[in-house]
Amino acid sequence: MQPYELSLAAAADAIRSRQLSPVELVDSVLARIEQVEPRLDAYVAIDAEQARRAALAAEHDVAHGRYQGPLHGIPMGLKDLIDVAGWATTASSRVRTDHRAQEDSTVAARLTAAGAILLGKTHTHEFAYGLTTPQTRNAWDRGRVAGGSSGGSAVAVASGTATFSLGTDTGGSIRVPAALNGVVGLKPTYGLVPRHGVTSLSWALDHVGPITRTVEDAALVLTALAGHDPRDPASLTTPAVDYRPGPGTDLTGLRIGVPRNYYVDHLDAEVEAAVRHAIGQLEALGARLVEVDIPMARYVLPTLWGLLVPEATAYHERTLRTVPELYQADVRVLLEAGELMSAVDHVRAQRARTLMREQWARVLDTVDVIAAPTVPMTAAAADQETVTWSDGTVETVSDALVRLCAPANIVGVPALSVPVGHDTAGMPIGLQLLGRPLGERALLRVGHAYEQTQPARVLAPVV
Repeated sequence: MQPYELSLAAAADAIRSRQLSPVELVDSVLARIEQVEPRLDAYVAIDAEQARRAALAAEHDVAHGRYQGPLHGIPMGLKDLIDVAGWATTASSRVRTDHRAQEDSTVAARLTAAGAILLGKTHTHEFAYGLTTPQTRNAWDRGRVAGGSSGGSAVAVASGTATFSLGTDTGGSIRVPAALNGVVGLKPTYGLVPRHGVTSLSWALDHVGPITRTVEDAALVLTALAGHDPRDPASLTTPAVDYRPGPGTDLTGLRIGVPRNYYVDHLDAEVEAAVRHAIGQLEALGARLVEVDIPMARYVLPTLWGLLVPEATAYHERTLRTVPELYQADVRVLLEAGELMSAVDHVRAQRARTLMREQWARVLDTVDVIAAPTVPMTAAAADQETVTWSDGTVETVSDALVRLCAPANIVGVPALSVPVGHDTAGMPIGLQLLGRPLGERALLRVGHAYEQTQPARVLAPVV
């Protein structure tokens, strides 16, 4: 096994025991980038020399007893909405051609303090306003979408060109590309991870979180990221937590909610079968399955768009009027549509969100975790615009990808996507676990227990 193939946890153990040096790991990942990046286009920018200098410094520190913890010497990619001092934050848009960050975002500063090494900035759907990241190719099939908006981050992890990455999630943008590329994606509780220095799409819905190879890896990154920052008005004050799950797989006594509605509508048959099989595995580990009804299901997408669209337009108001031609057509149309929405529409969406939170809290009082598909299908072809379901219903690809992820953003609960196999074409399928606010430890415990019953995952072949 080459160093670039190691999970974060395995690489960290090898670095700590000095069986692997950060230089060897970074050089291995950089060589992998040189090999496959031209075929994937996961990165906006890469600074190999800066990464090598940081690896040498990490190697020196570890050799002299200054090991900083499990992220020390680990190479990462950051979605190009996340400010890093001295780096451009392009948001994959011509609008940001001349932008350069003056200081680190909170998450970048925390990862640097933990010893992680930045390789580069990863592509996003322009300003995170889309679900496909069209410039980046799926790690398992270059003719299919990567998913978005954190498509570059997911493809980098899936292909071995980053040991871990960060994405952002406003309507599923961590979990969607994680599911479509066969990696783990965690959207934390709203406010748990500060967003200072991260380009916004919708203040009411934005989250920052990790994309990793394993659930344990996600826990390690979350431990470094979580914590209050007064510069983010939504930031929560919470005690420090070590999120790493324990080694056991016993889920006896845990109640897993299995939805009777919403998450079971308009699903690909292979996705449904893989998710049901994974839920059966959780039951075999001792969990008790409890059927639940998803409240206010018909209002999910109207509420999401009622919050997101006007807030995105407000953020882009100046540049939309001064340089509209610099936006890609799909994003510009959405931003212009936001100008047609009234304040009444936005207030209605906020009220619906409040009611939805209250009703979801009641459901989550009856179970510990809800298990459902992450997305209703595997990755669509790059030129595919719609999907037709068995009952004749036609849905846009973007609406299909966001539909099952949106509830967790609206109500602010944590959600974890875990790979649970592949369809007959070899494309990855994701299981989504949703929990109570600040219930990350329960999600990570369940996801990790499931992983322990499965064969070790391999990287995407990138052929």
